[in-house]
Amino acid sequence: MKIIICGAGQVGYGIAERLAKEGNDVSVIDNSAELVQNIQDKLDVRGYYGHGSHPDVLARAGAEQADMIIAVTLYDEVNMVACQVAHSLFNVPTKLARIRAQSYRQPHWQNLFARQHMPIDVIISPEIEVGEVILRRIALPGARDIVPFADEKVAMLAIDCDEECPVIDTPLSQLSELFPDLNATVVGISRNGEMIAPRSGDQILFGDLAYVVTDRSQARRTLSIFGKERGEASRIVIAGGGNIGLYLCRKIEELMPAARVRVIERSRETAVRMAEGLDRTVILHGSALDEALLMEAGINQADLMVSITNDDQVNILASVLAKKLGCGSNLALLNNAGYHGFTKSLGIDDYINPRSVTISRVLQHVRRGRIKGVYSIHNGAAEVIEAQALDTSPLVGKPLRELDLPDGIRIGAILHEGEFVQPGGNTVIRPRDSIIILALAERVRQVEQMFRVSLEYF
Repeated sequence: MKIIICGAGQVGYGIAERLAKEGNDVSVIDNSAELVQNIQDKLDVRGYYGHGSHPDVLARAGAEQADMIIAVTLYDEVNMVACQVAHSLFNVPTKLARIRAQSYRQPHWQNLFARQHMPIDVIISPEIEVGEVILRRIALPGARDIVPFADEKVAMLAIDCDEECPVIDTPLSQLSELFPDLNATVVGISRNGEMIAPRSGDQILFGDLAYVVTDRSQARRTLSIFGKERGEASRIVIAGGGNIGLYLCRKIEELMPAARVRVIERSRETAVRMAEGLDRTVILHGSALDEALLMEAGINQADLMVSITNDDQVNILASVLAKKLGCGSNLALLNNAGYHGFTKSLGIDDYINPRSVTISRVLQHVRRGRIKGVYSIHNGAAEVIEAQALDTSPLVGKPLRELDLPDGIRIGAILHEGEFVQPGGNTVIRPRDSIIILALAERVRQVEQMFRVSLEYF
């Protein structure tokens, strides 16, 4: 595919890196000559200096032949105009834009982005995406990651296999025998930095991070079997009251009426705005690194500390300090991938990489075939994909044991007429079934082919 990316910052760079690695023809536009030079030096992409919303710059970047434009500059209005120009002047088929201001997302303005007004096919809102990730982890605190598929009927859980895990050294085939009524399949294992798509005879080892696809209604039971039975966090301290913090607090007030939330925000102006827009949340003005203020927020009795300021180092230190003062667990927002490797050694239970969340959202629309959902895991080493089987798919009509799927691909769940089906050797996939499947990075193209028909080649 020929793809134009407007914005060469952290998000734009991450998207360009992933798409270029997969062999797409990628052009990147930015009004910072330094960022353009940096991305050209490090990635196999073309860089163009200028404003992504200017027709002449889009023309130089090849907009007339582009299949997709992804506008992820720091400015909502630039992203919106870039998509409008790409549509009106160059007829670019697919347009994605990052829009952060929630004013544009209000339900009564929803027609703004219709094709006849400002034609944007997909709106990417990092604040909402990250907020939803945090909400899922608050609801299921035993999981490192929780990703919904198939209209939330299926969940992918990332589970640490530590000393609490009773199924260590157990072959995966035995898990089915021990828990015959459990609709859960281990589709991936991260072990010593390597991503594996296991076979039924493989075992879970101490230190593994297991990726488990399960019936959403059995998510808590699945966590319990892996030794991660924990109650929903109800006493929460949040460091950082920006867009993510405000969205998160509003959703907690709406969905978790029993939860007690306190927010620590350094900016007085932001703290006042939050206090005016929330009902039950307590807002404290000051630094999340102030031990006295943390104690005033009740950190010693809190179930969870969520550190989501704009500063990675503050998020790390606030998380560590919270645990030292008695907080049950912590969760930090970390933009810099360089910090991810040593979070555990610092005492950080879990982190969120907003760039990874955004990339997963973009990949869903880059993948060809009947792909309905995509989630990138382990820094792009694998993807969990939801796709619909067509009559022509090679997966249809044969028992799974006869499909001879290549290494690096593992089916986690099948949805037949909306009902969860646990995949087994005798299971037969039917046309229009939804399949949740893990594919290592080098197998993603093969998975795309499984869910394509000749008419969809373009």
